[in-house]
Amino acid sequence: MLTLAIETTTKTVGLAILREEEILAELYLSLGRHHAEILLPALEKLCLLTGLPAARVDLLACTIGPGSFTGVRIGVSTVKGLALATGKPVVGVSTLEALAMNAVPYPNLICPMLDARKNQVYAGLYRMGKGSIPEVVRAERLVDVNTLLADLDDEEVVFLGDGAARYEKLIGERLPGRCMHDDSRLHNLRASAVGLIGLRRYRNGDRLDPLTFTPRYLRLSEAEIKHRVAGAAPLRP
Repeated sequence: MLTLAIETTTKTVGLAILREEEILAELYLSLGRHHAEILLPALEKLCLLTGLPAARVDLLACTIGPGSFTGVRIGVSTVKGLALATGKPVVGVSTLEALAMNAVPYPNLICPMLDARKNQVYAGLYRMGKGSIPEVVRAERLVDVNTLLADLDDEEVVFLGDGAARYEKLIGERLPGRCMHDDSRLHNLRASAVGLIGLRRYRNGDRLDPLTFTPRYLRLSEAEIKHRVAGAAPLRP
């Protein structure tokens, strides 16, 4: 089975093509440019280099959030378009779950964190399960960073992601001797992780409806907040 994986939920863009669990090719782009400028040219390049047009893949996997509102929307809309054009099945993967893959083979708690500003983070808790796939210990949520740290049990935790990098000093002060900040390169999201998790999920019978699936933001956008304050009807996703 060939899987095309797309990741656009943070400041970077990632794409990968996997044959079963083998990574055939992967692109990681951190260019400081808008995702809309990068994603489709990068996909074209990936298909050219592998000799595998999108119509040849068997499965589409993408991150569905949380993360940047714009980034999530671009990735999801691109995958929807590919699914409708090719008829291929789609699997959605949590951004935090994909980030937790960077901690393989760490045996204790894994806490991926994405900076959500306003002293908040998108975070979840995981342990590495069978086949080096993260298993949820505590569901992902939008949370104040101090509340998150206060809620952690008394054991060692590895922190990953740009939220972990931003609050590294605070984490060290609140959890002395109990926290690990992995190599900074492992704070980056990899599309291959999205592909591996997506393949496992597909084999377990999990797939999305390409017409109706929506991003998982965990937070209302500024436009939605203003809309609700004004007393208008909720915006459609």
